[in-house]
Amino acid sequence: MNKKKLHVKTGDTVKVLAGNERGKTGRIAAVDIQKQRVTIEGLNLVTKHSKPSAKNPQGGISKVEAPIHASNVALFDPKSGETVKVGRRTNSEGKSERYSKKTGEVI
Repeated sequence: MNKKKLHVKTGDTVKVLAGNERGKTGRIAAVDIQKQRVTIEGLNLVTKHSKPSAKNPQGGISKVEAPIHASNVALFDPKSGETVKVGRRTNSEGKSERYSKKTGEVI
């Protein structure tokens, strides 16, 4: 499959643009590049039912973070307090770097 880069990566602070969690911000815990989905800490919680097993003899119901499509999140700039679009350019060493299209600063 193609390895297309996403505009966000693990550790970024993002704002959710669509869905039940619209308007909330959080830190990205995991990124799935193939499915273009991101998991955000503490957001998009779903109920997971687990059967009793050797590891969890009681079983029960737990809340788990579900992934959100990457197109539904925008990078949040804590300095300005608003979302920014991300661009890519090569720096002087020839490496790719992400920058804010709003301010031109390297992210």
